[in-house]
Amino acid sequence: MDKERLQHIAIIMDGNGRWAKERGFKRTRGHEAGAETIRDITTYCAEHKTIQSATFYAFSTENWKRPKIEVEFLMKLLDKYLKNELKTYQQYNIRFQAIGNIDAFSKSLQNRIRETERLTKDNSNLTQILALNYGGRAEITMAVNTLIKEGKKEIREEDISQALQTSYTDIDILIRTSGEERISNFLLWQLSYSEFYFTETLWPDFRAKELDDILQKFTQRHRRFGGL
Repeated sequence: MDKERLQHIAIIMDGNGRWAKERGFKRTRGHEAGAETIRDITTYCAEHKTIQSATFYAFSTENWKRPKIEVEFLMKLLDKYLKNELKTYQQYNIRFQAIGNIDAFSKSLQNRIRETERLTKDNSNLTQILALNYGGRAEITMAVNTLIKEGKKEIREEDISQALQTSYTDIDILIRTSGEERISNFLLWQLSYSEFYFTETLWPDFRAKELDDILQKFTQRHRRFGGL
């Protein structure tokens, strides 16, 4: 991998609830607005000269703690999003991939996710990755257990990297919206040499112009990867 070239971005989409509260809406309206932002940012990435993958933190393993009615809404919104976005995926030659443990979802939602992956598997312009029921610690644990089951006696770093669900590239830059400055159990292994950028902008208000400005700043940083 060309270490100076931007290939994989990751985004923690934060602020949907606060966006809705500021406008007197229910939290669900914030999630709907956030889904529209995913589309805009994904199409920007698809048209970018070097970005190959964009990973979005959509639903964490901890999000099950939210009120049941909100979780149910998020599941329905995800199903609707994937159904509606298939046209966008095909138009922009985008491959869709889910990471995380989707076995906890309903059978119909699991089928929607797998069918969308199948229908877009040959698209090559960009891979859009949604982290669904995802946790970084869980992903690393699963990778190690997979290697043990394969009979590995000694596990190397590269073995773990290849066993992860996002095995093909590390993350070049992580962006988190809404002013929070945490990584919240997201892509713990893959973020080891990433650049971090935190913005006060709430996710539904995040636009391609701001992302473009952030990526311009990224290109001006010198990434040493432990060297000089």
